Amino acid sequence: MRPAIHSILIENVHPELNCGRYPVKREVGDALEVSADILKHGHDVLAAVIKYREASARGWRETRMRHTGDDRWIGRFPLEANSRYLYTIQAWTDQFETWREALGKRLAARQDPRVELLEGLQLVEAALKRITNDADRRSLERLLENVRAAPTDLEKSELLQGETLRQAMQRYAERSDAATYGRELEVVVDRLAARYAAWYEMFPRSQGTTPGVGASFKDCEARLPDIQAMGFDLVYLVPIHPIGTTNRKGPNNSTEAGPGDPGSPYAIGSSEGGHTAVHPELGTLEDFRGFVQAARELGMEVALDIAIQCSPDHPYIKEHPDWFRYRPDGTVRYAENPPKKYQDIVNIEFHGPHQDSVWREWRDVVAFWIEQGVSTFRIDNPHTKPIPFWEWLIRDIQEQHPEVIFLAEAFTRPKLLKALAKAGFTQSYTYFTWRNFKRELIDYLEELTQGDAPEYLRPHFFTNTPDILPEFLQDGGRPAFQIRFVLAATLSSLYGIYNGFELCEARALPGTEEYLDSEKYQYKVWDWDRPGNIKDYIARVNRIRRENPALQELTNLRFHSADDENVLFYGKSTLAGDNVLFIAVNLDPFEAHQAIIEFPLAEMGVAETKAFQVEELLSGRRHLWRGARHRIDLDPEQNPAAILRLTGWTYRDYVETCF
Repeated sequence: MRPAIHSILIENVHPELNCGRYPVKREVGDALEVSADILKHGHDVLAAVIKYREASARGWRETRMRHTGDDRWIGRFPLEANSRYLYTIQAWTDQFETWREALGKRLAARQDPRVELLEGLQLVEAALKRITNDADRRSLERLLENVRAAPTDLEKSELLQGETLRQAMQRYAERSDAATYGRELEVVVDRLAARYAAWYEMFPRSQGTTPGVGASFKDCEARLPDIQAMGFDLVYLVPIHPIGTTNRKGPNNSTEAGPGDPGSPYAIGSSEGGHTAVHPELGTLEDFRGFVQAARELGMEVALDIAIQCSPDHPYIKEHPDWFRYRPDGTVRYAENPPKKYQDIVNIEFHGPHQDSVWREWRDVVAFWIEQGVSTFRIDNPHTKPIPFWEWLIRDIQEQHPEVIFLAEAFTRPKLLKALAKAGFTQSYTYFTWRNFKRELIDYLEELTQGDAPEYLRPHFFTNTPDILPEFLQDGGRPAFQIRFVLAATLSSLYGIYNGFELCEARALPGTEEYLDSEKYQYKVWDWDRPGNIKDYIARVNRIRRENPALQELTNLRFHSADDENVLFYGKSTLAGDNVLFIAVNLDPFEAHQAIIEFPLAEMGVAETKAFQVEELLSGRRHLWRGARHRIDLDPEQNPAAILRLTGWTYRDYVETCF
């Protein structure tokens, strides 16, 4: 038997990842733009729709696509809920529109239209049988009566070519030859915080004021107003669980721990509990919930670190010995990443007969903390666990809690980082931390903001972490911290700092990116207002982010010309064109640089001879400039960066180039 053949082809659908294997990502309030090549032999006119629905809904909704030339079609549908949506494309021969075109050509050639008019009447009569709305049926019946009563062919033609009839025929089109794209594609619609947020990473035990004593959740609460004043949306806590004593690390990762050394919070688990317990010195679960509520009252949320690893003292060791690897001498194999050794940590074995119980247990751990009020999780080293596990866990959690956000701390190989994002991670650490020079920043940001990457990967720019004090910050002094902060906060709509960054903490173990006297291994007391801090600078930049929607987007980033290799110049605009900013940053923390920056006047819709106004948002100064090229002076000690907002015009031409 000859297989069924569809005359209409639907190809090159966008967005579509790995032949529909993975969903794309958007945020609530967006509209997903879908395009495809839709074609058929001959000259028939086609019609096409995007069919879409929430994954949990039964019936499809539709929105029409429009032809943009060269057999390319495009359409958009609204993403109204924090949920998962399915979408596909259906196309068919538009018999009525094909007839209208043929009639128009016959009339233009002054040929007899009577046969075409009879065909048109037949099409309308057939549509009557498909109409389900009584008002539409009566309207169409009246129109048919008027057509039949019209005294001339010209009047009949005008009635049959009217816009009202055209719209009715579109609503009740004959789709007998309809072709539907062979895949139902998926889009994950996250809340806005998935795309736009400023994170502050906190070591809870270092938020107190007494040397040699760990802080409590109450001490952490006392710090929240200061963090809010700097403009952060989210406070992220490193692991808050009991810490093991076996092979406990001492100061600066020493294998010798003294009786008062607290150990690494990543060596999770002791007789006091595991991943669903809190360290007794921090307080109780009730105290933790109080901290979450205190943050919420200040307009912030709390993120937790999920590290799937254990100390040798974790209850899992006795309860589930088959979850771990053992050496020939019977001891549990500790974690290693040569040359680094983590004698105080043992890893979970994900493969084997126990796989199902391991997967369910970690799903339940995440669910437990959701019950305590947490809806954002930073996942430690996800690239060392099976990707199918993450795909299953994230989907399973989000089916019940679509508001939950997962950040992948995936400092790993580029393709593995991207694979984790495709598998479901809401946000991803990136290599921004080590991109310092102009060309490498441009190349990397264009990779992240153009092509397919933005469909699934939301880059989270952390300036530093407890494990990473970049050389740029070690050597560059206070200006280096300002430079990296402005870059992180304006290049990406997601960024984070680790506490101490605002104090310009730059002391490192010689020859490493490790902090000297790191709070990973010892108690610390910080002077959060110590001289030389950049808290006011951080607060100003965060305020600018909140007040300028252009900085809350990622893919609107465009780089522009600056004639000094130490000056990076780029712009961002809202889709409506009502908020346009340009940012110039001196990438050299040691010397002042002057550069001729070049505004894209043609894209801005500004004539070469016309003046335009620029406001410097960090200083408050205003300029009235004319022409594309202007000199900017950036002194790392005084003004390492300038954030320029154009005022007085709507730059629609500029916007069209950005989207």
